[in-house]
Amino acid sequence: MSLEILGIGTATPEHSIEQLDAADLAQTLCWQSSGQLRVLQALHRRTGVRTRHSVVLESSTNSTPARQSFFQPAKSADDRGPTMASRMQRYESDAAPLACAAATAALQDAQLSPADVTHLVTASCSGFAAPGFDIALIRDLGFSSDVARTHIGFMGCHGSLNGLRVAQAFTDADPNACVLVCAVELCSLHHQYGWDPDKIVTNALFADGAAAVVGRRAGAASSSWKLAASGSTIIAGTEDSMSWRIGDHGFFMTLSPQVPDTIRRHLPEWLGGWLGGHNLSVEEIGSWAIHPGGPRVLTACADALGFDPECLDPSREILAEFGNMSSPTVLFIVERLRERNAARPCVMLGFGPGLAIEAALIR
Repeated sequence: MSLEILGIGTATPEHSIEQLDAADLAQTLCWQSSGQLRVLQALHRRTGVRTRHSVVLESSTNSTPARQSFFQPAKSADDRGPTMASRMQRYESDAAPLACAAATAALQDAQLSPADVTHLVTASCSGFAAPGFDIALIRDLGFSSDVARTHIGFMGCHGSLNGLRVAQAFTDADPNACVLVCAVELCSLHHQYGWDPDKIVTNALFADGAAAVVGRRAGAASSSWKLAASGSTIIAGTEDSMSWRIGDHGFFMTLSPQVPDTIRRHLPEWLGGWLGGHNLSVEEIGSWAIHPGGPRVLTACADALGFDPECLDPSREILAEFGNMSSPTVLFIVERLRERNAARPCVMLGFGPGLAIEAALIR
Protein backbone atom coordinates (compact mmCIF):
# COMPACT_ATOMS: atom_id res chain seq x y z
CA MET A 1 0.00 0.00 0.00
CA SER A 2 1.09 3.60 -0.63
CA LEU A 3 0.87 6.92 1.19
CA GLU A 4 -0.76 9.52 -1.05
CA ILE A 5 0.88 12.93 -0.63
CA LEU A 6 -2.07 15.31 -0.40
CA GLY A 7 -0.15 18.45 0.51
CA ILE A 8 3.33 19.83 1.21
CA GLY A 9 4.20 23.03 3.04
CA THR A 10 7.51 24.73 3.86
CA ALA A 11 8.55 27.67 6.01
CA THR A 12 11.69 29.60 6.91
CA PRO A 13 12.44 32.33 9.45
CA GLU A 14 11.73 35.90 8.37
CA HIS A 15 15.34 37.03 7.94
CA SER A 16 18.20 35.69 5.84
CA ILE A 17 21.92 36.28 5.49
CA GLU A 18 24.09 36.14 2.36
CA GLN A 19 27.14 33.91 2.49
CA LEU A 20 29.88 36.56 2.41
CA ASP A 21 28.03 38.45 5.13
CA ALA A 22 27.90 35.18 7.11
CA ALA A 23 31.67 34.77 6.65
CA ASP A 24 32.25 38.22 8.16
CA LEU A 25 30.05 37.28 11.12
CA ALA A 26 31.83 33.94 11.56
CA GLN A 27 35.18 35.71 11.75
CA THR A 28 34.06 37.68 14.82
CA LEU A 29 33.32 34.38 16.60
CA CYS A 30 36.65 32.73 15.84
CA TRP A 31 39.05 34.92 17.85
CA GLN A 32 41.72 34.49 15.23
CA SER A 33 43.77 36.72 12.92
CA SER A 34 42.03 38.91 10.36
CA GLY A 35 43.91 37.02 7.63
CA GLN A 36 41.70 34.02 8.29
CA LEU A 37 38.73 36.01 6.99
CA ARG A 38 39.96 35.21 3.46
CA VAL A 39 39.89 31.50 4.31
CA LEU A 40 36.36 31.83 5.70
CA GLN A 41 35.19 33.70 2.60
CA ALA A 42 36.64 31.06 0.28
CA LEU A 43 35.09 28.25 2.31
CA HIS A 44 31.67 29.95 2.34
CA ARG A 45 31.82 30.36 -1.45
CA ARG A 46 32.59 26.67 -1.94
CA THR A 47 29.52 25.51 -0.02
CA GLY A 48 27.19 26.16 -2.96
CA VAL A 49 25.03 28.28 -0.61
CA ARG A 50 23.97 31.86 -1.46
CA THR A 51 21.61 32.65 1.41
CA ARG A 52 20.44 31.07 4.66
CA HIS A 53 17.62 31.84 7.06
CA SER A 54 18.04 31.92 10.84
CA VAL A 55 15.82 32.60 13.83
CA VAL A 56 18.61 34.62 15.50
CA LEU A 57 18.71 37.23 12.73
CA GLU A 58 17.06 40.57 13.47
CA SER A 59 17.42 41.88 9.90
CA SER A 60 18.39 40.50 6.49
CA THR A 61 21.40 41.20 4.30
CA ASN A 62 20.23 44.15 2.17
CA SER A 63 22.98 46.63 1.22
CA THR A 64 23.92 46.51 4.90
CA PRO A 65 25.00 43.45 6.93
CA ALA A 66 22.37 41.33 8.62
CA ARG A 67 22.04 42.03 12.34
CA GLN A 68 21.89 39.62 15.26
CA SER A 69 22.70 39.86 18.95
CA PHE A 70 22.39 36.26 20.12
CA PHE A 71 26.02 35.38 19.27
CA GLN A 72 28.35 37.98 20.76
CA PRO A 73 31.93 38.45 19.46
CA ALA A 74 34.38 36.09 21.08
CA LYS A 75 36.02 37.67 24.14
CA SER A 76 38.92 35.23 24.28
CA ALA A 77 40.26 32.13 22.61
CA ASP A 78 38.37 30.08 25.19
CA ASP A 79 34.99 31.75 24.61
CA ARG A 80 32.47 29.18 23.36
CA GLY A 81 29.43 31.44 23.10
CA PRO A 82 25.93 30.96 24.51
CA THR A 83 25.30 28.10 26.89
CA MET A 84 23.28 25.06 25.95
CA ALA A 85 20.48 26.30 28.22
CA SER A 86 20.18 29.62 26.40
CA ARG A 87 20.24 27.91 23.00
CA MET A 88 17.48 25.51 24.07
CA GLN A 89 15.41 28.42 25.36
CA ARG A 90 15.51 29.89 21.85
CA TYR A 91 14.63 26.49 20.37
CA GLU A 92 11.60 26.20 22.63
CA SER A 93 10.33 29.67 21.71
CA ASP A 94 11.14 29.65 17.97
CA ALA A 95 10.58 26.08 16.75
CA ALA A 96 6.81 26.03 17.26
CA PRO A 97 5.89 29.09 15.11
CA LEU A 98 7.98 27.73 12.23
CA ALA A 99 6.39 24.28 12.53
CA CYS A 100 2.92 25.83 12.61
CA ALA A 101 3.62 27.82 9.44
CA ALA A 102 4.78 24.72 7.53
CA ALA A 103 1.88 22.58 8.78
CA THR A 104 -0.66 25.27 7.89
CA ALA A 105 0.76 25.49 4.36
CA ALA A 106 0.60 21.69 3.95
CA LEU A 107 -3.02 21.55 5.09
CA GLN A 108 -3.96 24.40 2.76
CA ASP A 109 -2.24 22.63 -0.14
CA ALA A 110 -4.21 19.47 0.70
CA GLN A 111 -7.45 21.43 1.20
CA LEU A 112 -7.86 19.79 4.59
CA SER A 113 -8.51 21.13 8.07
CA PRO A 114 -6.64 20.21 11.28
CA ALA A 115 -9.76 18.28 12.34
CA ASP A 116 -9.12 15.83 9.48
CA VAL A 117 -5.74 14.78 10.90
CA THR A 118 -5.71 11.60 13.00
CA HIS A 119 -1.94 11.14 13.43
CA LEU A 120 0.84 13.69 13.97
CA VAL A 121 4.48 12.73 13.34
CA THR A 122 7.17 15.27 14.23
CA ALA A 123 10.90 15.19 13.54
CA SER A 124 13.77 17.29 14.87
CA CYS A 125 17.40 16.87 15.85
CA SER A 126 18.33 20.45 16.78
CA GLY A 127 16.57 20.86 20.11
CA PHE A 128 14.65 19.37 22.99
CA ALA A 129 11.69 20.59 25.01
CA ALA A 130 8.74 18.92 26.69
CA PRO A 131 6.00 19.81 26.04
CA GLY A 132 7.36 20.03 22.51
CA PHE A 133 6.33 21.75 19.31
CA ASP A 134 3.91 18.87 18.67
CA ILE A 135 1.81 20.17 21.57
CA ALA A 136 2.04 23.69 20.13
CA LEU A 137 0.76 22.39 16.77
CA ILE A 138 -2.24 20.80 18.46
CA ARG A 139 -2.95 23.89 20.56
CA ASP A 140 -2.36 26.61 17.97
CA LEU A 141 -3.76 24.95 14.84
CA GLY A 142 -6.73 23.20 16.40
CA PHE A 143 -5.88 19.52 16.00
CA SER A 144 -7.98 17.14 18.04
CA SER A 145 -6.59 16.62 21.54
CA ASP A 146 -6.90 12.89 20.76
CA VAL A 147 -4.57 13.01 17.73
CA ALA A 148 -1.98 10.20 17.93
CA ARG A 149 1.49 11.73 18.37
CA THR A 150 4.89 10.25 17.46
CA HIS A 151 8.22 12.07 17.59
CA ILE A 152 11.30 11.17 15.52
CA GLY A 153 14.24 12.54 17.49
CA PHE A 154 17.93 13.08 16.78
CA MET A 155 18.02 11.13 13.51
CA GLY A 156 19.86 13.89 11.65
CA CYS A 157 19.40 15.04 8.08
CA HIS A 158 17.25 12.06 7.03
CA GLY A 159 14.73 12.51 9.87
CA SER A 160 11.87 13.43 7.55
CA LEU A 161 12.40 10.18 5.62
CA ASN A 162 11.99 8.29 8.89
CA GLY A 163 8.86 10.34 9.55
CA LEU A 164 7.39 9.42 6.18
CA ARG A 165 8.07 5.73 6.87
CA VAL A 166 6.13 5.98 10.14
CA ALA A 167 3.30 7.82 8.37
CA GLN A 168 3.03 5.09 5.75
CA ALA A 169 2.92 2.44 8.46
CA PHE A 170 -0.01 4.25 10.07
CA THR A 171 -1.97 4.51 6.82
CA ASP A 172 -1.19 0.89 5.94
CA ALA A 173 -2.61 -0.18 9.31
CA ASP A 174 -5.65 2.12 9.30
CA PRO A 175 -7.51 2.97 6.06
CA ASN A 176 -9.06 6.01 7.77
CA ALA A 177 -5.80 7.48 9.01
CA CYS A 178 -4.79 10.97 7.86
CA VAL A 179 -1.21 11.73 8.89
CA LEU A 180 0.67 15.02 9.09
CA VAL A 181 4.47 14.82 9.22
CA CYS A 182 6.29 17.96 10.34
CA ALA A 183 10.06 18.42 10.52
CA VAL A 184 11.61 21.57 12.00
CA GLU A 185 15.26 22.41 12.61
CA LEU A 186 16.98 25.46 14.08
CA CYS A 187 20.52 24.49 13.18
CA SER A 188 21.83 28.06 13.43
CA LEU A 189 21.39 27.94 17.21
CA HIS A 190 24.39 25.60 17.31
CA HIS A 191 26.94 27.89 15.68
CA GLN A 192 30.27 26.90 17.20
CA TYR A 193 33.00 29.32 18.22
CA GLY A 194 36.68 28.68 17.54
CA TRP A 195 38.92 27.78 14.63
CA ASP A 196 38.27 24.06 14.17
CA PRO A 197 37.88 22.51 10.69
CA ASP A 198 34.70 20.57 11.51
CA LYS A 199 33.15 23.60 13.16
CA ILE A 200 33.86 26.15 10.44
CA VAL A 201 32.55 23.82 7.72
CA THR A 202 29.26 23.09 9.49
CA ASN A 203 28.89 26.75 10.49
CA ALA A 204 29.05 27.65 6.79
CA LEU A 205 26.43 25.11 5.66
CA PHE A 206 23.59 24.81 8.12
CA ALA A 207 20.41 26.87 8.38
CA ASP A 208 16.87 26.90 9.80
CA GLY A 209 13.61 25.74 8.25
CA ALA A 210 10.51 23.59 8.55
CA ALA A 211 8.53 21.37 6.20
CA ALA A 212 5.33 19.36 6.50
CA VAL A 213 3.54 16.67 4.48
CA VAL A 214 -0.03 15.49 4.91
CA GLY A 215 -1.21 12.20 3.45
CA ARG A 216 -3.52 9.21 3.64
CA ARG A 217 -3.75 5.74 2.11
CA ALA A 218 -3.71 6.04 -1.68
CA GLY A 219 -6.71 4.93 -3.69
CA ALA A 220 -6.26 2.61 -6.65
CA ALA A 221 -7.06 5.35 -9.18
CA SER A 222 -5.00 8.13 -7.58
CA SER A 223 -2.57 9.99 -9.85
CA SER A 224 -1.04 11.99 -7.00
CA TRP A 225 2.51 11.59 -5.78
CA LYS A 226 2.60 8.49 -3.58
CA LEU A 227 5.19 7.12 -1.18
CA ALA A 228 5.41 3.51 -2.31
CA ALA A 229 8.37 2.16 -0.33
CA SER A 230 11.25 3.09 1.94
CA GLY A 231 14.64 1.57 2.65
CA SER A 232 17.49 1.94 5.10
CA THR A 233 21.01 0.65 5.60
CA ILE A 234 24.01 1.25 7.85
CA ILE A 235 27.48 1.18 6.28
CA ALA A 236 29.66 -0.97 8.53
CA GLY A 237 32.76 0.58 10.03
CA THR A 238 31.73 4.19 9.45
CA GLU A 239 30.51 5.21 12.91
CA ASP A 240 33.17 7.91 13.13
CA SER A 241 32.39 9.42 9.72
CA MET A 242 29.60 11.67 10.95
CA SER A 243 28.36 12.56 14.42
CA TRP A 244 25.99 15.00 16.14
CA ARG A 245 26.62 15.33 19.85
CA ILE A 246 25.46 17.46 22.76
CA GLY A 247 27.96 19.82 24.34
CA ASP A 248 27.90 22.54 26.98
CA HIS A 249 27.63 25.20 24.28
CA GLY A 250 25.29 23.71 21.72
CA PHE A 251 25.32 20.56 19.61
CA PHE A 252 28.48 19.95 17.62
CA MET A 253 28.96 17.99 14.44
CA THR A 254 31.90 16.06 13.08
CA LEU A 255 31.97 15.34 9.37
CA SER A 256 34.79 13.30 7.88
CA PRO A 257 36.11 14.47 4.49
CA GLN A 258 35.90 10.80 3.51
CA VAL A 259 32.07 10.80 3.51
CA PRO A 260 31.74 11.50 -0.25
CA ASP A 261 34.17 8.67 -1.07
CA THR A 262 32.27 6.34 1.27
CA ILE A 263 29.05 7.18 -0.58
CA ARG A 264 30.74 6.51 -3.94
CA ARG A 265 31.87 3.06 -2.78
CA HIS A 266 28.73 1.85 -1.06
CA LEU A 267 25.68 3.59 -2.52
CA PRO A 268 25.51 1.90 -5.98
CA GLU A 269 25.37 -1.70 -4.76
CA TRP A 270 22.88 -1.07 -1.98
CA LEU A 271 20.58 1.25 -3.94
CA GLY A 272 20.68 -0.99 -7.00
CA GLY A 273 19.62 -3.97 -4.92
CA TRP A 274 16.89 -2.02 -3.15
CA LEU A 275 15.47 -0.66 -6.40
CA GLY A 276 15.69 -4.15 -7.92
CA GLY A 277 13.44 -5.39 -5.14
CA HIS A 278 10.83 -2.99 -6.51
CA ASN A 279 11.42 -4.02 -10.14
CA LEU A 280 13.32 -0.83 -10.97
CA SER A 281 16.82 0.19 -11.95
CA VAL A 282 18.72 3.44 -11.49
CA GLU A 283 18.24 4.20 -15.18
CA GLU A 284 14.44 4.06 -14.79
CA ILE A 285 14.28 6.74 -12.09
CA GLY A 286 12.70 9.91 -13.48
CA SER A 287 13.80 12.39 -10.80
CA TRP A 288 15.93 12.57 -7.68
CA ALA A 289 15.40 14.36 -4.35
CA ILE A 290 18.82 13.96 -2.73
CA HIS A 291 19.54 15.71 0.52
CA PRO A 292 22.30 18.28 -0.18
CA GLY A 293 24.65 17.61 2.69
CA GLY A 294 27.09 19.70 0.68
CA PRO A 295 28.18 20.01 -2.95
CA ARG A 296 30.71 17.17 -2.64
CA VAL A 297 28.00 14.79 -1.37
CA LEU A 298 25.80 15.61 -4.37
CA THR A 299 28.68 15.14 -6.80
CA ALA A 300 29.51 11.80 -5.15
CA CYS A 301 25.92 10.61 -5.70
CA ALA A 302 25.97 11.58 -9.38
CA ASP A 303 29.36 9.91 -9.87
CA ALA A 304 28.33 6.75 -8.03
CA LEU A 305 24.99 6.28 -9.79
CA GLY A 306 26.07 7.50 -13.22
CA PHE A 307 23.15 9.82 -13.92
CA ASP A 308 23.23 13.25 -15.58
CA PRO A 309 24.40 15.88 -13.05
CA GLU A 310 21.45 18.04 -14.17
CA CYS A 311 19.23 15.62 -12.25
CA LEU A 312 20.64 17.25 -9.13
CA ASP A 313 19.62 20.79 -10.12
CA PRO A 314 16.64 20.86 -7.70
CA SER A 315 18.88 19.75 -4.82
CA ARG A 316 21.51 22.35 -5.73
CA GLU A 317 18.84 25.05 -6.04
CA ILE A 318 17.50 24.38 -2.55
CA LEU A 319 21.03 24.28 -1.13
CA ALA A 320 21.82 27.64 -2.77
CA GLU A 321 18.60 29.34 -1.68
CA PHE A 322 18.27 27.96 1.84
CA GLY A 323 21.43 26.10 2.90
CA ASN A 324 21.38 22.72 4.63
CA MET A 325 18.35 22.81 6.96
CA SER A 326 18.88 19.19 8.05
CA SER A 327 15.70 17.08 8.13
CA PRO A 328 13.24 19.46 6.33
CA THR A 329 15.58 20.01 3.37
CA VAL A 330 14.64 16.97 1.28
CA LEU A 331 10.94 17.91 1.60
CA PHE A 332 11.75 21.35 0.15
CA ILE A 333 13.21 19.46 -2.83
CA VAL A 334 10.17 17.17 -3.19
CA GLU A 335 7.89 20.21 -3.03
CA ARG A 336 9.78 21.80 -5.92
CA LEU A 337 9.78 18.59 -7.99
CA ARG A 338 6.04 18.14 -7.40
CA GLU A 339 5.34 21.76 -8.40
CA ARG A 340 7.23 21.15 -11.65
CA ASN A 341 5.42 17.86 -12.27
CA ALA A 342 8.79 16.13 -12.45
CA ALA A 343 9.05 12.68 -13.97
CA ARG A 344 8.34 9.69 -11.78
CA PRO A 345 9.31 7.41 -10.20
CA CYS A 346 11.26 9.70 -7.89
CA VAL A 347 13.83 8.57 -5.34
CA MET A 348 14.50 10.46 -2.12
CA LEU A 349 17.89 9.96 -0.47
CA GLY A 350 19.33 11.18 2.83
CA PHE A 351 22.49 10.45 4.79
CA GLY A 352 23.13 10.65 8.51
CA PRO A 353 25.20 9.42 11.44
CA GLY A 354 25.84 5.72 11.30
CA LEU A 355 26.86 6.19 8.47
CA ALA A 356 23.23 5.66 7.47
CA ILE A 357 21.51 5.80 4.09
CA GLU A 358 17.74 6.36 3.99
CA ALA A 359 15.72 6.10 0.80
CA ALA A 360 12.11 6.50 -0.27
CA LEU A 361 10.40 5.66 -3.55
CA ILE A 362 7.69 7.94 -4.89
CA ARG A 363 5.52 6.78 -7.78
